[in-house]
Amino acid sequence: MKKKILVTGGAGFIGSHVIRLFVNKYEDYEIVNLDKLTYAGNLENLTDVENKANYRFVKGCITDKDFISELFEKEQFDAVIHLAAESHVDRSITNPLEFVETNVMGTVNLLLAAKATWKDKTDKLFYHISTDEVYGTLGDTGLFTETTPYDPRSPYSAAKASSDHFVRAWAHTYDMPVVISNCSNNYGANQFPEKLLPLFINNIRNNKSLPVYGDGKYTRDWLWVEDHAAAIDVIFHKGKNLETYNIGGFNEWTNIDLIKLLCEQMDLKLGREKGSSEKLITYVKDRPGHDKRYAIDATKLERELGWRPSVTFEQGLAKTIDWYLANEEWMNNITSGDYEKYYEKQYAQ
Repeated sequence: MKKKILVTGGAGFIGSHVIRLFVNKYEDYEIVNLDKLTYAGNLENLTDVENKANYRFVKGCITDKDFISELFEKEQFDAVIHLAAESHVDRSITNPLEFVETNVMGTVNLLLAAKATWKDKTDKLFYHISTDEVYGTLGDTGLFTETTPYDPRSPYSAAKASSDHFVRAWAHTYDMPVVISNCSNNYGANQFPEKLLPLFINNIRNNKSLPVYGDGKYTRDWLWVEDHAAAIDVIFHKGKNLETYNIGGFNEWTNIDLIKLLCEQMDLKLGREKGSSEKLITYVKDRPGHDKRYAIDATKLERELGWRPSVTFEQGLAKTIDWYLANEEWMNNITSGDYEKYYEKQYAQ
Protein backbone atom coordinates (compact mmCIF):
# COMPACT_ATOMS: atom_id res chain seq x y z
CA MET A 1 0.00 0.00 0.00
CA LYS A 2 1.40 3.38 -0.99
CA LYS A 3 1.88 5.80 1.88
CA LYS A 4 3.44 9.23 2.25
CA ILE A 5 5.08 9.37 5.67
CA LEU A 6 6.52 12.41 7.39
CA VAL A 7 9.44 11.62 9.69
CA THR A 8 10.34 14.59 11.88
CA GLY A 9 13.90 14.85 13.13
CA GLY A 10 15.03 12.39 10.48
CA ALA A 11 18.57 13.74 10.25
CA GLY A 12 19.15 13.06 13.93
CA PHE A 13 20.48 9.96 15.62
CA ILE A 14 17.40 7.75 15.95
CA GLY A 15 15.56 9.40 13.07
CA SER A 16 18.28 8.62 10.54
CA HIS A 17 18.13 4.91 11.43
CA VAL A 18 14.34 4.91 11.11
CA ILE A 19 14.50 6.61 7.72
CA ARG A 20 17.18 4.23 6.45
CA LEU A 21 15.09 1.23 7.49
CA PHE A 22 11.83 2.52 5.98
CA VAL A 23 13.37 3.80 2.72
CA ASN A 24 15.15 0.51 2.07
CA LYS A 25 12.38 -1.80 3.28
CA TYR A 26 9.28 -0.08 1.85
CA GLU A 27 9.90 1.03 -1.71
CA ASP A 28 6.21 1.92 -2.17
CA TYR A 29 6.36 4.41 0.69
CA GLU A 30 7.36 8.01 0.10
CA ILE A 31 9.46 9.08 3.07
CA VAL A 32 9.72 12.81 3.73
CA ASN A 33 12.41 13.82 6.22
CA LEU A 34 11.69 17.10 8.03
CA ASP A 35 14.61 18.43 10.05
CA LYS A 36 15.78 21.84 11.21
CA LEU A 37 19.42 20.66 11.09
CA THR A 38 20.35 21.88 14.55
CA TYR A 39 23.68 20.84 16.06
CA ALA A 40 22.41 17.23 16.39
CA GLY A 41 20.93 16.97 12.89
CA ASN A 42 23.40 15.82 10.27
CA LEU A 43 22.59 14.87 6.67
CA GLU A 44 25.88 12.95 6.56
CA ASN A 45 23.94 10.32 8.50
CA LEU A 46 21.84 9.64 5.38
CA THR A 47 24.26 9.80 2.45
CA ASP A 48 23.52 6.15 1.64
CA VAL A 49 19.82 6.85 0.96
CA GLU A 50 19.80 10.51 -0.12
CA ASN A 51 19.45 9.60 -3.82
CA LYS A 52 16.73 6.98 -3.38
CA ALA A 53 13.58 7.66 -5.40
CA ASN A 54 11.28 7.26 -2.39
CA TYR A 55 13.13 9.72 -0.12
CA ARG A 56 13.04 13.52 0.16
CA PHE A 57 14.49 15.99 2.62
CA VAL A 58 12.70 19.18 3.69
CA LYS A 59 14.45 21.70 5.92
CA GLY A 60 12.17 23.34 8.44
CA CYS A 61 11.29 23.75 12.10
CA ILE A 62 8.29 22.23 13.86
CA THR A 63 7.96 25.39 15.99
CA ASP A 64 7.01 27.36 12.86
CA LYS A 65 3.23 26.90 12.95
CA ASP A 66 2.51 28.47 9.54
CA PHE A 67 5.25 26.47 7.83
CA ILE A 68 4.00 23.20 9.32
CA SER A 69 0.41 23.98 8.36
CA GLU A 70 1.39 24.74 4.76
CA LEU A 71 3.59 21.64 4.55
CA PHE A 72 0.74 19.34 5.65
CA GLU A 73 -1.73 21.02 3.31
CA LYS A 74 0.64 20.65 0.37
CA GLU A 75 1.90 17.12 1.02
CA GLN A 76 -1.23 15.43 2.42
CA PHE A 77 0.71 12.96 4.56
CA ASP A 78 -0.80 9.60 5.43
CA ALA A 79 1.17 9.28 8.66
CA VAL A 80 3.63 11.05 10.94
CA ILE A 81 6.51 9.45 12.83
CA HIS A 82 7.43 12.21 15.24
CA LEU A 83 11.01 12.09 16.52
CA ALA A 84 12.05 15.76 16.38
CA ALA A 85 12.93 16.93 19.88
CA GLU A 86 15.53 18.54 22.05
CA SER A 87 16.79 15.49 23.92
CA HIS A 88 19.79 16.23 26.11
CA VAL A 89 19.04 16.54 29.83
CA ASP A 90 22.06 18.74 30.58
CA ARG A 91 21.02 21.24 27.95
CA SER A 92 17.47 21.30 29.31
CA ILE A 93 18.81 22.33 32.71
CA THR A 94 20.62 25.33 31.27
CA ASN A 95 17.96 26.28 28.68
CA PRO A 96 14.55 24.84 29.62
CA LEU A 97 12.51 27.21 27.47
CA GLU A 98 14.01 25.82 24.27
CA PHE A 99 12.79 22.37 25.29
CA VAL A 100 9.28 23.66 25.96
CA GLU A 101 9.15 25.40 22.60
CA THR A 102 10.41 22.43 20.57
CA ASN A 103 9.07 19.43 22.46
CA VAL A 104 5.70 20.85 23.52
CA MET A 105 4.74 23.61 21.08
CA GLY A 106 6.37 21.82 18.15
CA THR A 107 4.35 18.70 18.85
CA VAL A 108 1.13 20.71 19.18
CA ASN A 109 1.83 22.41 15.83
CA LEU A 110 2.11 18.99 14.20
CA LEU A 111 -1.09 17.81 15.86
CA LEU A 112 -2.96 20.92 14.70
CA ALA A 113 -1.77 20.46 11.13
CA ALA A 114 -2.60 16.75 11.13
CA LYS A 115 -6.10 17.42 12.46
CA ALA A 116 -6.71 20.12 9.83
CA THR A 117 -5.69 17.94 6.88
CA TRP A 118 -6.90 14.53 8.07
CA LYS A 119 -10.26 15.80 9.35
CA ASP A 120 -12.30 12.71 10.27
CA LYS A 121 -10.24 10.14 8.38
CA THR A 122 -9.38 7.05 10.42
CA ASP A 123 -6.81 5.52 8.05
CA LYS A 124 -4.09 7.95 9.22
CA LEU A 125 -1.61 7.64 12.08
CA PHE A 126 0.27 10.03 14.36
CA TYR A 127 3.10 8.02 15.94
CA HIS A 128 4.80 9.90 18.77
CA ILE A 129 8.21 8.67 20.00
CA SER A 130 8.91 9.48 23.64
CA THR A 131 11.22 8.49 26.49
CA ASP A 132 11.18 6.40 29.66
CA GLU A 133 12.32 9.50 31.56
CA VAL A 134 8.70 10.68 31.76
CA TYR A 135 8.15 8.02 34.43
CA GLY A 136 10.63 9.62 36.82
CA THR A 137 13.01 7.45 38.82
CA LEU A 138 12.97 3.98 40.39
CA GLY A 139 14.31 2.53 43.61
CA ASP A 140 16.47 -0.58 43.69
CA THR A 141 13.62 -2.76 42.39
CA GLY A 142 10.72 -2.54 39.98
CA LEU A 143 10.30 -1.69 36.31
CA PHE A 144 8.56 1.02 34.32
CA THR A 145 5.44 -0.32 32.59
CA GLU A 146 3.01 1.37 30.24
CA THR A 147 0.74 2.15 33.21
CA THR A 148 3.43 3.68 35.45
CA PRO A 149 2.30 7.16 36.55
CA TYR A 150 4.20 10.04 35.02
CA ASP A 151 6.69 11.73 37.35
CA PRO A 152 9.19 13.74 35.23
CA ARG A 153 12.21 15.12 37.10
CA SER A 154 14.04 17.30 34.55
CA PRO A 155 12.93 20.06 32.15
CA TYR A 156 13.59 17.60 29.30
CA SER A 157 11.39 14.84 30.71
CA ALA A 158 8.71 17.35 31.76
CA ALA A 159 8.54 18.67 28.19
CA LYS A 160 8.34 15.15 26.76
CA ALA A 161 5.65 14.19 29.30
CA SER A 162 3.64 17.23 28.26
CA SER A 163 3.90 16.31 24.60
CA ASP A 164 2.76 12.75 25.38
CA HIS A 165 -0.32 14.16 27.13
CA PHE A 166 -1.14 16.43 24.19
CA VAL A 167 -0.97 13.50 21.76
CA ARG A 168 -3.37 11.49 23.92
CA ALA A 169 -5.62 14.54 24.32
CA TRP A 170 -5.87 14.88 20.53
CA ALA A 171 -6.83 11.22 20.29
CA HIS A 172 -9.58 11.50 22.90
CA THR A 173 -10.85 14.94 21.89
CA TYR A 174 -10.62 14.74 18.10
CA ASP A 175 -10.58 10.95 17.48
CA MET A 176 -7.13 11.19 15.91
CA PRO A 177 -5.47 7.77 15.44
CA VAL A 178 -2.33 7.83 17.59
CA VAL A 179 0.25 5.51 19.07
CA ILE A 180 3.06 6.32 21.52
CA SER A 181 6.25 4.51 22.41
CA ASN A 182 8.57 5.26 25.33
CA CYS A 183 12.13 4.03 24.92
CA SER A 184 15.18 3.60 27.13
CA ASN A 185 18.69 4.98 26.44
CA ASN A 186 19.67 4.52 22.80
CA TYR A 187 23.21 3.86 21.58
CA GLY A 188 24.84 3.04 18.26
CA ALA A 189 26.23 4.62 15.10
CA ASN A 190 25.77 8.31 14.19
CA GLN A 191 25.00 9.53 17.72
CA PHE A 192 26.05 13.11 18.47
CA PRO A 193 29.00 12.98 20.89
CA GLU A 194 27.36 14.83 23.75
CA LYS A 195 25.91 11.48 24.82
CA LEU A 196 27.89 9.11 27.00
CA LEU A 197 29.09 6.37 24.65
CA PRO A 198 30.25 8.38 21.61
CA LEU A 199 31.73 11.02 23.91
CA PHE A 200 33.72 8.47 25.88
CA ILE A 201 34.77 6.48 22.80
CA ASN A 202 36.17 9.67 21.31
CA ASN A 203 37.81 10.71 24.57
CA ILE A 204 39.48 7.32 25.01
CA ARG A 205 40.70 7.45 21.42
CA ASN A 206 42.29 10.84 22.18
CA ASN A 207 43.47 9.99 25.73
CA LYS A 208 41.15 12.59 27.29
CA SER A 209 39.42 12.34 30.65
CA LEU A 210 36.18 10.41 31.12
CA PRO A 211 33.97 12.60 33.37
CA VAL A 212 31.58 10.50 35.46
CA TYR A 213 28.74 12.17 37.34
CA GLY A 214 28.57 11.59 41.10
CA ASP A 215 29.46 8.05 42.20
CA GLY A 216 28.70 6.52 38.79
CA LYS A 217 26.04 4.24 40.29
CA TYR A 218 23.19 5.61 38.16
CA THR A 219 21.43 2.74 36.40
CA ARG A 220 19.97 2.71 32.89
CA ASP A 221 18.50 0.25 30.41
CA TRP A 222 20.33 0.41 27.04
CA LEU A 223 18.73 -0.07 23.63
CA TRP A 224 20.71 -0.51 20.40
CA VAL A 225 19.39 2.08 17.96
CA GLU A 226 18.86 -0.39 15.11
CA ASP A 227 16.71 -2.50 17.42
CA HIS A 228 14.78 0.65 18.30
CA ALA A 229 14.20 1.39 14.60
CA ALA A 230 12.95 -2.18 14.13
CA ALA A 231 10.57 -1.73 17.07
CA ILE A 232 9.24 1.52 15.58
CA ASP A 233 8.63 -0.35 12.31
CA VAL A 234 6.64 -3.04 14.12
CA ILE A 235 4.62 -0.56 16.20
CA PHE A 236 3.89 1.64 13.16
CA HIS A 237 2.45 -1.29 11.22
CA LYS A 238 0.94 -3.48 13.98
CA GLY A 239 0.41 -1.23 17.00
CA LYS A 240 -3.15 -0.65 18.18
CA ASN A 241 -4.75 2.77 18.17
CA LEU A 242 -4.36 4.73 21.43
CA GLU A 243 -1.89 2.19 22.83
CA THR A 244 1.48 2.90 24.44
CA TYR A 245 4.43 0.55 24.03
CA ASN A 246 7.63 0.58 26.09
CA ILE A 247 10.81 -0.24 24.18
CA GLY A 248 13.84 -1.42 26.13
CA GLY A 249 16.93 -3.55 25.78
CA PHE A 250 16.05 -6.01 28.57
CA ASN A 251 19.23 -5.08 30.44
CA GLU A 252 20.44 -2.72 33.15
CA TRP A 253 23.88 -1.22 33.65
CA THR A 254 25.23 1.21 36.17
CA ASN A 255 27.14 3.99 34.46
CA ILE A 256 30.44 3.03 36.07
CA ASP A 257 30.12 -0.68 35.14
CA LEU A 258 29.24 0.27 31.57
CA ILE A 259 32.19 2.66 31.36
CA LYS A 260 34.58 0.01 32.68
CA LEU A 261 33.29 -2.47 30.07
CA LEU A 262 33.77 0.21 27.41
CA CYS A 263 37.33 0.79 28.62
CA GLU A 264 38.09 -2.95 28.42
CA GLN A 265 36.77 -3.23 24.87
CA MET A 266 38.56 -0.06 23.77
CA ASP A 267 41.88 -1.29 25.16
CA LEU A 268 41.48 -4.51 23.17
CA LYS A 269 40.45 -2.78 19.93
CA LEU A 270 43.15 -0.09 20.17
CA GLY A 271 45.85 -2.57 21.20
CA ARG A 272 46.50 -0.76 24.47
CA GLU A 273 47.63 -2.20 27.76
CA LYS A 274 44.73 -3.56 29.82
CA GLY A 275 43.51 -0.96 32.30
CA SER A 276 45.03 2.04 30.53
CA SER A 277 41.68 3.53 29.43
CA GLU A 278 40.16 3.06 32.88
CA LYS A 279 42.79 5.41 34.28
CA LEU A 280 41.10 8.23 32.34
CA ILE A 281 37.96 8.05 34.56
CA THR A 282 37.39 11.25 36.55
CA TYR A 283 34.50 11.74 38.96
CA VAL A 284 32.80 15.13 38.65
CA LYS A 285 30.07 17.05 40.46
CA ASP A 286 26.64 15.50 39.95
CA ARG A 287 24.08 17.26 37.79
CA PRO A 288 20.89 18.66 39.38
CA GLY A 289 17.91 16.31 39.62
CA HIS A 290 19.83 13.25 38.42
CA ASP A 291 17.45 10.25 38.36
CA LYS A 292 18.98 7.25 40.12
CA ARG A 293 17.58 4.34 38.14
CA TYR A 294 15.53 3.67 35.00
CA ALA A 295 14.49 0.13 34.09
CA ILE A 296 11.91 -0.53 31.43
CA ASP A 297 9.55 -3.47 31.03
CA ALA A 298 9.14 -4.16 27.29
CA THR A 299 7.20 -7.42 27.66
CA LYS A 300 3.97 -5.91 26.27
CA LEU A 301 5.76 -5.16 22.98
CA GLU A 302 7.20 -8.67 22.93
CA ARG A 303 3.95 -10.37 23.87
CA GLU A 304 1.58 -8.45 21.61
CA LEU A 305 3.74 -7.54 18.61
CA GLY A 306 6.58 -10.08 18.74
CA TRP A 307 9.55 -7.70 19.04
CA ARG A 308 12.72 -8.46 20.99
CA PRO A 309 16.23 -6.94 20.82
CA SER A 310 18.45 -8.69 18.29
CA VAL A 311 21.72 -8.17 20.22
CA THR A 312 22.97 -8.25 23.79
CA PHE A 313 24.43 -5.04 25.16
CA GLU A 314 27.94 -6.47 24.89
CA GLN A 315 27.37 -7.28 21.21
CA GLY A 316 25.81 -3.91 20.49
CA LEU A 317 28.62 -2.09 22.27
CA ALA A 318 31.24 -3.90 20.19
CA LYS A 319 29.38 -2.96 16.98
CA THR A 320 29.11 0.65 18.18
CA ILE A 321 32.81 0.96 19.00
CA ASP A 322 33.77 -0.55 15.65
CA TRP A 323 31.61 2.00 13.83
CA TYR A 324 33.10 5.03 15.57
CA LEU A 325 36.66 3.79 15.15
CA ALA A 326 36.02 3.17 11.45
CA ASN A 327 34.41 6.60 10.98
CA GLU A 328 36.95 8.99 12.47
CA GLU A 329 36.28 11.56 9.74
CA TRP A 330 32.58 11.69 10.71
CA MET A 331 33.54 12.12 14.36
CA ASN A 332 36.17 14.76 13.60
CA ASN A 333 33.67 16.75 11.53
CA ILE A 334 31.15 16.62 14.37
CA THR A 335 33.58 17.49 17.15
CA SER A 336 34.96 20.51 15.29
CA GLY A 337 31.91 22.37 16.67
CA ASP A 338 31.43 23.87 20.09
CA TYR A 339 30.18 20.87 22.09
CA GLU A 340 33.57 20.34 23.79
CA LYS A 341 33.53 23.90 25.12
CA TYR A 342 30.00 23.28 26.36
CA TYR A 343 31.11 20.21 28.27
CA GLU A 344 34.18 21.91 29.70
CA LYS A 345 31.86 24.59 31.09
CA GLN A 346 29.44 22.02 32.53
CA TYR A 347 32.10 19.96 34.27
CA ALA A 348 33.82 23.04 35.66
CA GLN A 349 30.72 24.03 37.61
